[in-house]
Amino acid sequence: MNHIAKKQHGLTLISLLLLLGLIAFLVTLVLKIGPIYLEHSKVKSALAEIKELRDLESKSESEIRSSLDKRLSMNYVDRLKADNIKIAKHGNYMKLEVVYEVVEKIAGNLSVLVEFNDVVEVGHE
Repeated sequence: MNHIAKKQHGLTLISLLLLLGLIAFLVTLVLKIGPIYLEHSKVKSALAEIKELRDLESKSESEIRSSLDKRLSMNYVDRLKADNIKIAKHGNYMKLEVVYEVVEKIAGNLSVLVEFNDVVEVGHE
């Protein structure tokens, strides 16, 4: 009788464990980093709303800051602090710059750093 050797199919236990570990790591990354980008999209939409305000160039820095703070608190943005917002006004020109970074701990001593820099310019110099 001739025996034909059968080829093995499927994963070994070690391969399965490595694959599950990789999937778990990627899911952890998405669950940790996803909310950071979701919150940043809320910051960008608040800046877009500020840019669309009428007579923005004539408003004072405190009025602009107050309006932006209200929009951010309404959207539950808590990672952005007041000192991360810079407002520069020169005549009819206004530049609103938001620069901040978020450090999120992943596991143990592994962390991820995400940096954001958004600028809104209104008017002309």
